[in-house]
Amino acid sequence: MLNAPGAAILPLQALNHRTYVLTMLVIVNVFNVLDRQIVTILTEPIKADLGLSDTQIGLMTGLAFAVFYTVLGIPIARLADRSNRVNIISIALVMWSGMTAVCGMAQNFVQMLVARIGVGVGEAGCTPPAHSLIADHYPPQQRASALSIYALGIPIGSILGLLTGGWIAEFYGWRMAFFLVGVPGILLAIVFRLTVREPVRGMSDPASAPLSQPPLGETLRTLVRNRTMAHLALAGALTAFVGFGLAQWLPAFFIRTHGLGIAETATYFGLVLGVASAAGTVLGGAIADRLASWDRRIYAWLPAGGVMVAFPFFFIAVLLDQPYLAIAVLIVPNLLNALWLGPALGTIQNLAPMHMRAMASAVLLFVVNIVGLGLGPLAVGVLSDLLSGPFGGESLRYAILIATAGYSWAAAHFLLAGRTIRRDLEIATSGHSGG
Repeated sequence: MLNAPGAAILPLQALNHRTYVLTMLVIVNVFNVLDRQIVTILTEPIKADLGLSDTQIGLMTGLAFAVFYTVLGIPIARLADRSNRVNIISIALVMWSGMTAVCGMAQNFVQMLVARIGVGVGEAGCTPPAHSLIADHYPPQQRASALSIYALGIPIGSILGLLTGGWIAEFYGWRMAFFLVGVPGILLAIVFRLTVREPVRGMSDPASAPLSQPPLGETLRTLVRNRTMAHLALAGALTAFVGFGLAQWLPAFFIRTHGLGIAETATYFGLVLGVASAAGTVLGGAIADRLASWDRRIYAWLPAGGVMVAFPFFFIAVLLDQPYLAIAVLIVPNLLNALWLGPALGTIQNLAPMHMRAMASAVLLFVVNIVGLGLGPLAVGVLSDLLSGPFGGESLRYAILIATAGYSWAAAHFLLAGRTIRRDLEIATSGHSGG
């Protein structure tokens, strides 16, 4: 049912239910990322046990997962813009958690590929409806901060994925790691469904916001024609291309090239670099919302500055031969790389009309994840295999270095978004449609 906007004083907010909703969504997002990213620390034992190439690892962790995750996100988002989002997230959580456990039963590449596709199908039902729920609970001037808090699930999930996956695999094997992180998500789905209420749609928006959901074609045209959204999506995709490529392969690089153990690598990457990413995620939204009263172009400028400064630090760290010094250097770019999430996600939700928000999130995720999650790990894996002839055991190092060049392209699109962001936000705020 489509409900009237402008109901910001409903009991849902008066009773601080929105804080509980945001907290639960963060936890769900943690499980979303945990189940998706645990495979990064398990790459080397899976490769050895199943006899896989780097290209197969990149395909399994990247493109095959991302295609189903992003393509199915579009119809699920369409459903979320008119149906009960709490139910959608609960069902999705049960599916991806169950398929994560199934990954531990794979006996060959095809079985692992199918199980990972199942995880992607389930996870397609998480973030678009979650973004829409958050936008209903928080007014425009607080959405970047709220979505930054939601995005904390990314570094926290990555931290837990690395730590639990690494230490469980160290003592009990990689198969048990998949099982032990998958099953708890099913229990969380039950708690989420029983305790989170579906809000009045648009209760944090102006009373003049439109009520009806437009046709799918009109929705896609509105989103694609908006220059700011287009540049933010491309910038996010290129940032994710580098980010997902490094997240997948840096642990394997430190194990393969520097000789670190799987549990040791999990600890350093989880605690040191994961905390830096978490700090960057929170700071991005908080800084952008605080400085937006001075100039709303900060929502594009801050991410641009973050990726431009992160690039040389990543490059230096990968070239260093001292693993612990390299990990210390990686703290800086991991923080800077995360600054874009809150500002970009908040801007997308503020630009999108009320009954296009889940779809706007899905379109953004489609572009970001097809290019980033789909091609990033695969590109690094393919490059590593291609470079193994001339560089031997050092091929992964040079594959990672080539991938980091994507940051300069990402920065250009963030800066281009800054040229139109003020105009487009003014149009959205005034209640007129525009692109």
